[in-house]
Amino acid sequence: MRIGLVGGSFNPIHRGHLAIARSAREALHLDRVILIPSARPPHKKNLDLAPAADRLAMARLAAGPGIEVSSIELDRQGPSYTVDTLRAFHAQEPDAELTFIIGADSVPELVTWRDAKTLVGLARFAVAARPGHDLDREVTASEQALGAKFTLVPIEPDPVSATDIRERVRAGRSIDGLVPDAVRDYIRAHHLYSAKATTS
Repeated sequence: MRIGLVGGSFNPIHRGHLAIARSAREALHLDRVILIPSARPPHKKNLDLAPAADRLAMARLAAGPGIEVSSIELDRQGPSYTVDTLRAFHAQEPDAELTFIIGADSVPELVTWRDAKTLVGLARFAVAARPGHDLDREVTASEQALGAKFTLVPIEPDPVSATDIRERVRAGRSIDGLVPDAVRDYIRAHHLYSAKATTS
């Protein structure tokens, strides 16, 4: 069993996240792809982070055929450390081959993740291009620092970003086409990222 894991704050989940998940599933011949919303991303001191329950709900609304959603990091206490998540998946699926899928924007900071050298031994790491990042240079630097070999996901970089989506919502601008319609409707219904947003 080949399982692909896509972690992130998904604040909110958007078409870029889904494109990476689908492309990785096809290109890497994965049997399952699982989206994992993080509870408290250690590297993101984001004051505009929607409640975990809302980010989980949006991920579930966005997931289509061949894509699953796990609440494994939301069910744990404290910050979301990927090394703990990979160990948990190994315990649940001892015979599975794990691939952790990240965007190129996460590659430079990968060496700072908790137990980074242990981390890259727990799963194959696959990297998808993101606008504004020199994929070859950054991947090579991280491979040398961590003693690991990364796999590239063949995908055209998409300029969509969660930051832009949140800014659009605050400004009352359309986010049609940037997120699935069900996610757009959820954001509106729950007043996420707007002046009416709650902190519950």
